[in-house]
Amino acid sequence: MSVPFRRGVLARGRGRGLDLALRALTAVALLTDAGVHFHLAPGYQAGSPQGIGQGNLFLLEAAAAALAALAVLLRGTRAAYAFALLVALSAVAAVVLYRYVDLPAFGPFPAMYEPVWYFEKTASAVAEATGAVLAGIGLARSRRAGTARRVGR
Repeated sequence: MSVPFRRGVLARGRGRGLDLALRALTAVALLTDAGVHFHLAPGYQAGSPQGIGQGNLFLLEAAAAALAALAVLLRGTRAAYAFALLVALSAVAAVVLYRYVDLPAFGPFPAMYEPVWYFEKTASAVAEATGAVLAGIGLARSRRAGTARRVGR
């Protein structure tokens, strides 16, 4: 007696594994970013105690990245991937902008120009860029899956 083989079951099994791996890798990238920002925040706040301060902005970035990582890891929805993409893209844009452009302080925000790369900054930028790419892939995959469910495939 043989068991009928259904191709769709195997494909769905692979897809679930890939989705879980994508969620885990995206979360790891975002948590790496959060950890680096949390670690660096006290030193940056001491340099500019007035106003919002760069250290407080680092803590906000760490909180947003950790929240996005949890959302992607626990839910893996389009909204979670979109939030993760927004957090990661804004973080990598900020680090690159303030590395190469000397913007003056505006309002309560300090001038954050820092024309050097060092290990933690590089690790954070790599994690942010990786998180953005992975979140973008996750968002695209979740949209495709949503479209396939609506069509009835």
